Amino acid sequence: MTTVDIRPQPGKQEMFLSTPVDIGIYGGAAGGGKTFALLIEPLRHVSNKNFGAVVFRRTMPEITKEGAMWDNSMELYPLLNGQANVNERRWYFPDGGRITFSHIQYDKDLDAWRGAQIALMCFDQLETFTEKQFFYMMSRNRSTSGVRPYVRATCNPQPGWLAKFIDWWIGEDGKAIPDRCGVIRWFVRIDDKIIWADSPEILSIDYPGIPAKSVTFISANLFDNKILMEKDPGYLANLKAQSKVDRERLLESNWKIEPSAGNIFNKAWFGTVPAMPSGGEIVLFWDFASTEKEIAKPDPDFTAATAMVKNNGRFTVLDCVDFQQGPAETEKRFVNISRQWAAKAKMLGAKLKIRWEQEPGSASKRDAARMASLLAGLDAHAVGTGGKDKITRAKALSAQAEAGNVDVVEADWNDHYLNHMHNQPDADHDDIMDSSSGAFNALTDDGNALVEMYRKQLEEMKKSKEKG
Repeated sequence: MTTVDIRPQPGKQEMFLSTPVDIGIYGGAAGGGKTFALLIEPLRHVSNKNFGAVVFRRTMPEITKEGAMWDNSMELYPLLNGQANVNERRWYFPDGGRITFSHIQYDKDLDAWRGAQIALMCFDQLETFTEKQFFYMMSRNRSTSGVRPYVRATCNPQPGWLAKFIDWWIGEDGKAIPDRCGVIRWFVRIDDKIIWADSPEILSIDYPGIPAKSVTFISANLFDNKILMEKDPGYLANLKAQSKVDRERLLESNWKIEPSAGNIFNKAWFGTVPAMPSGGEIVLFWDFASTEKEIAKPDPDFTAATAMVKNNGRFTVLDCVDFQQGPAETEKRFVNISRQWAAKAKMLGAKLKIRWEQEPGSASKRDAARMASLLAGLDAHAVGTGGKDKITRAKALSAQAEAGNVDVVEADWNDHYLNHMHNQPDADHDDIMDSSSGAFNALTDDGNALVEMYRKQLEEMKKSKEKG
């Protein structure tokens, strides 16, 4: 008979899997072995025929995508003769224990769990869930299986309700306090307010009859996961290559760093060159102001256009303009500036792409095709955002700028440009940043499916005009 020995790594992972608390929270940085720890936690109970655990992620794709939790479970659970039901996303074990994978994307999804009894709830990336979702599911954390109901969760640093919940374990610098790692505290929750104490007896004095819950937080980072460090030594370099905010969160376990002036972009990160480099590929990216209705605001958005070239592995901001004008004048400048850059690119021996952000909606798609028709003969198309917010879209450029790989051509617009970038996201406007990150992303990944869509739409418009 083959013996299977599945055990945590010594140190933080072992500490997490041995804590007796009602709610155990593990993590901080990326690469700390969080997912593996969460997957092996339910295995201690699968010989109990009445035991059932549910492992939650915020969305189902986060469970099923390549290399994610379901794939990890496929490597682990068959070692204990677990049988997978792929349709149910559930594992059945020989003695009757069950482990289910599910999601709670929206608050309305909580209705599906009414009446449920879950002995063990595991939340992967707890910071992505809402406070309401977590505490509602706590009411489902009950069982008659003989296993004392409890919760285990993993997390990465992110401002929000979870950061406030574990604040006692975090120092003023945003890093976990070593002496408090694994220390148990107790709380009661009254009218959405959490009251903490060092023991349940203290809470019972002021809140008699209300059971207190025990909690601990165990911080871990990549250096606690020696197996990953040995198997993938390049992962550390990947984390170091992130933008400053993401690097502080995912490598340094900083819970309090937030995007602010000077740490998304810093003017000191940008180099200068005396003239435009020859060759390479240029992107002129437009970030258009809002609709004509918005122009009446006291401080309306700007239209901004940034030209950036990729040459020999470096990125150079060639020019940047921003202005506040009505739709008709904006369209004229769009055409004139774009065609001027077509001539400049030809003179520099560079390829040129002209891009702008595509907003959702059929009207915007039609307008994007019309705008492309104004630049007939040029590589000009709208691109989508992939659902990413502005700061997320700027992270790749931010990381390259901090690494010293982004220059600006010396010109009278430099101060305006660098001050704008430095002050993000605290500045009143973000149009220049949006056009800059758009240009960078188009230079590094222009695989947006919308490009082909708009090419087809433009061809259809041409055919329609020819028929007309």
